[in-house]
Amino acid sequence: MRKVLLRFVFDQFWTWESVGNELLVGAGWLVIFWLLVAMIAVIVNWKLTRDAGQTISSSIFWLIIPAFIMAIPLLQLPLVKTGIPVFGYGFMLFIGFSTATLLASRRIRSVGLEPDIIWDLMMWLLLPGLLGARIIYLMQYGDRVFAGKQGIQKLVALIALWDGGIVFYGCVMGGVAGLLLFCRRRRIDPVVLCDVVAPSLFVGEGFGRIGCFLYGCCFGAQCDLPWAVRFPPDSITFERLAERGTIAQDALSTVPLHPTQIYSSLSAFLLAALLSWFFRRRPFDGAVLSLAWILYPIARFILEIYRDDEPGRLGVSLTFSQLMSIGLVISGIIAMVFFSKRNQLTRAPATATSRVEVRA
Repeated sequence: MRKVLLRFVFDQFWTWESVGNELLVGAGWLVIFWLLVAMIAVIVNWKLTRDAGQTISSSIFWLIIPAFIMAIPLLQLPLVKTGIPVFGYGFMLFIGFSTATLLASRRIRSVGLEPDIIWDLMMWLLLPGLLGARIIYLMQYGDRVFAGKQGIQKLVALIALWDGGIVFYGCVMGGVAGLLLFCRRRRIDPVVLCDVVAPSLFVGEGFGRIGCFLYGCCFGAQCDLPWAVRFPPDSITFERLAERGTIAQDALSTVPLHPTQIYSSLSAFLLAALLSWFFRRRPFDGAVLSLAWILYPIARFILEIYRDDEPGRLGVSLTFSQLMSIGLVISGIIAMVFFSKRNQLTRAPATATSRVEVRA
């Protein structure tokens, strides 16, 4: 578990060492990395444009960041003491979002649309998706999030995505709303676009669940399996189990738990691969969307059995996600039948017309 993946420090410009549960990296290494990226970007820009003025302005833009980094110790800014943390959860979300977008942009060519559409779409998915994910989380755990907080602390807790606290189903609901608005604006069939995006959705979740593991949320139930994991005292998992009295406050780690975050990640990557394979063989528009609509809730229902971070709801032992999964499987089957029949209806007139033309 590594809540902070690494921290760029400014008081030791060239350090590279592990202290406690953090990797401290001197800001000098960040400057070198940034300059290498800048050099590649400037060379590519020159080859594409052959415009000296644009290349020079691009170079100046790329040099602003390293110049600022170099100035931080000289100006004795507060960052000298705190450094710049790179949170494991947020970093994995970034990797997942970028990878998912890249794969979808390659897949969209097969339906006759340009990759630029995907890059535009993802901006419409990002904010509504995060908003929906956060709203659903706060609906479930609002009492815990705001407990003991006053004034500005409540406002910060409301938007503290860097501390985790999002729900995948909420992300999907918010993302769908953004996609529908985008498709209406661009006059694109949303069903076709959902087929394109569906495999990438689970690529993003696969990386996101690794972020959950690094942060310590979405933890599993106790087990004695060889691959069971223990979380340290500075993790969310330890905090929750200590609150329940499952472990002592001064324990060195949690009891062995199912690594449900890794289970979820592997499940998501497997589902992404299956949907990507099926996309090239889909019998009708909406088939990939419907299959994802059916398979993910089944997988999620099973995974919830091994998780231990959410109580039962509505007076039953089923969690919120399990109750949602039941409804989604049923509606997914209905969607599969609907899209199949829609495909038959749209093809029938074309077949009849072609027969008339042959007879003529």
